[in-house]
Amino acid sequence: MDFCQGAAAQCAEQTMSASSLTGSSVLLVEDEPLLRRQLAAYLERQGAEVTAVADMATARQMLASMPCDFALVDVNLPDGVGTDLLREGAFSPNTGVVVMTAEGGVGGAVEAMKLGALNYLTKPFEPAELLLVFNAVRRDRSARRLEQHRREDDTLPEAEFFFGTGLAELRAQLDRILAADRRMQGRLAPVLILGETGSGKTTIARWLHQHGPRGDKPCVEVNCPALPDTLAESELFGHERGAFTDARSARIGLFEAADGGTLFLDELASLSLPLQSKVLTVIEDGRIRRVGANKTVGVDVRLVAASNRDLKELVAAGQFREDLYHRLDLFRLRIPPLRERVADIGPLAETLLKRICRRQRLALRPITEEGRCRLEGWLWPGNVRELAHEIERAVVFEDGPLEFRHLQRLSGGAPGGAGRVAMGSGSMRAIGSPSGVSPSSRPSTGWCSMRLNKRRATCRRRHGCWE
Repeated sequence: MDFCQGAAAQCAEQTMSASSLTGSSVLLVEDEPLLRRQLAAYLERQGAEVTAVADMATARQMLASMPCDFALVDVNLPDGVGTDLLREGAFSPNTGVVVMTAEGGVGGAVEAMKLGALNYLTKPFEPAELLLVFNAVRRDRSARRLEQHRREDDTLPEAEFFFGTGLAELRAQLDRILAADRRMQGRLAPVLILGETGSGKTTIARWLHQHGPRGDKPCVEVNCPALPDTLAESELFGHERGAFTDARSARIGLFEAADGGTLFLDELASLSLPLQSKVLTVIEDGRIRRVGANKTVGVDVRLVAASNRDLKELVAAGQFREDLYHRLDLFRLRIPPLRERVADIGPLAETLLKRICRRQRLALRPITEEGRCRLEGWLWPGNVRELAHEIERAVVFEDGPLEFRHLQRLSGGAPGGAGRVAMGSGSMRAIGSPSGVSPSSRPSTGWCSMRLNKRRATCRRRHGCWE
């Protein structure tokens, strides 16, 4: 080995020292005894659990009885061609396959790539190159899992966020978190975001990720209430082949897919107590165990959790783990509802209007003074999400400048009476607002009457409308 090759190998090993194979299982298929022992010893020094075999028959037996994270397979073997294992579908979709070929055997490597191998190495090579290759395979596997998750969830919101004057304190808190992240460098502490439905918790999580030190890494968003109880554990932590009835192949979970980046768990409180316990283990130990697995896998994930419910009340009611709550409560962000920051409604409406018109490729139209007054007089129990929907409704159904007259009709025609509260059947709901607003976030009847009278007077003084 000349000086350049040695320097390259040493550089590769130093560069990848932080990305060791600890906890990973590797199947090594190589018929040359000396090379097999050399590669196995090196992989074991990197923390991998290595199963080394000399032929395809033994490899098939191992694959049938034991899943593996990586496979390093020679193309030319005594009892066949290594690519036949790929052609037969012997490897789990969760296994990253790397083939080895001698000089001049690139054709076999190309065929292996077409059959599903993720990379190849040309002999002779330095063992330190394996870390580079396996790390690239790991990134590719995570990217495929992320892409699958994105295809299943095509409702991801835009990452832009309007802070305005009403969220100045929230912006200051975010800046303090980012400063702490830059100081910590390594594993980042979890963040808890509290706020009513539609207030922008998901968008804040994306903003925090994109502006933080992991902005170039994956950000995985999970809507916890949408996960069926029977599949939630598999979706988050992954599973091995045969772990349950429909587990025909192994699959990594979203914690592994987010490795190195951020995992956002929206409405975390909807998860069962046993799953909450597993989430706590990940936060404290940085390791997960796939369903049906005997070993744990290390992950480095920044966890961001959100809830529209009071977690302290859930802890008191036995519906949320107290130890998990305290672990999440290191960085706590509260997004105030839109009704508490009336001064932001007008500028926020203008921002949302520009975004909607740009997305729909429509000409931008102004909001009249009467329209602005109606927006500021509405209580917005659905918060920013409801405001965006009403603006889009006006863009579609109104001609000319936007006046939002439908808000006045929804309130029974009473000036400034938007968002009146009706009582009945033991429930409370804002007239003209979505029925899915959580009871704990809805204001009382007396509060609404007082607040609406105050807003009506303010609107009349400011805009001279509805006189």
